[in-house]
Amino acid sequence: MTEFTPYSAIFGGALLGLSALLLLVLNGRIAGISGIIRTVLMTGDGGGSWRWFFLLGLVLAPLVAPYHAELPESIHVSWYLILPAGFLVGLGSALGAGCTSGHGICGIGRLSGRSLTATFTFMATAMVVVYLLRQLMSVLTA
Repeated sequence: MTEFTPYSAIFGGALLGLSALLLLVLNGRIAGISGIIRTVLMTGDGGGSWRWFFLLGLVLAPLVAPYHAELPESIHVSWYLILPAGFLVGLGSALGAGCTSGHGICGIGRLSGRSLTATFTFMATAMVVVYLLRQLMSVLTA
């Protein structure tokens, strides 16, 4: 699965945007995953059942997705890369006061300058890291 599929990408993006818009309009809340998780972990009750349902959807979606989309059967990445990467993503979310869902989807949709800057930083950092890791891997496997 390496081909770009514009229809599924547009459909998925539209669903993300629509769900973020509905949460904001109907509930007055931003669909920022790091903020939702932080609230649930710090308060225990999540400040409302909607956060628990949101997180449940995040857990259930990968179980349902293979029946509705073509996904890779396996990902060949070492745990030695996954664990520090997850830590760095969490650290970046804490330092950036939000994650790509909060800043990239909701913040840009609200034309927030802070979110535009944060999203640019997330994306630029990701591009540089992928480039450097690919260079490193090609040197190690040569």
